[in-house]
Amino acid sequence: MSRSGRDPSDRLKTAKGRTSSSVRWLQRQLNDPYVKKAKAEGYRSRAAYKLMELDDKFGLVKGARRVVDLGVAPGGWTQVVRQRSPQATVVGIDLLPTEPIEGAILFQMDFMADDAPEVLMDALGGHADLVVSDMAANTVGHKQTDHLRTMGLVETAVDFAISNLAKGGDFVAKVLAGGTDPGLLTILKRHFTTVKHAKPPASRKDSSEWYVIAQGFKGRAEDLVSEAGEADE
Repeated sequence: MSRSGRDPSDRLKTAKGRTSSSVRWLQRQLNDPYVKKAKAEGYRSRAAYKLMELDDKFGLVKGARRVVDLGVAPGGWTQVVRQRSPQATVVGIDLLPTEPIEGAILFQMDFMADDAPEVLMDALGGHADLVVSDMAANTVGHKQTDHLRTMGLVETAVDFAISNLAKGGDFVAKVLAGGTDPGLLTILKRHFTTVKHAKPPASRKDSSEWYVIAQGFKGRAEDLVSEAGEADE
């Protein structure tokens, strides 16, 4: 131990070829209790605890039979879904490769591709009870551009959820500080019974990320028209 009382292995010195920001990130990772906990408990990322905390508060996973995980890599959220709802069929998608997870169907492809929704829903085999998205665009360092790029992903995820959720289903997505854009929030409130924002304890305090939680999908317009017609018969 050093005279400061800290284990020298918990400190990183700036190395040749490393930027100061990468050193800060590595230092934070080494000292992050959620990172250590994830390694000890077999989760692929500290992000797993974000979904656990959101699920504890909002009751998202239990009872879900079909789940779509957008931005699945490295697989922490799918691990939580499989653990908390073992009967669920889980389909995930990410640009990055994801090591196989028992009980999950994983695709390495761009969610923004035109054929991605069809690929996901064919694999799922029916309307989803839960759509979760931990997607965020790669940052370029320009705050406004980064926000617009990430919100573009959120908008696409919302479109996907509205098109493919079962009635009563739930939707969760990562957004940035300030929450969901007003126009998108209006769309969510139109299609879901409740819409809330939350920042789980596992989300770093200095992070700009929040999550939007939309619950109680009301159904698509064509479904509602069909139900009304059946009621009149």
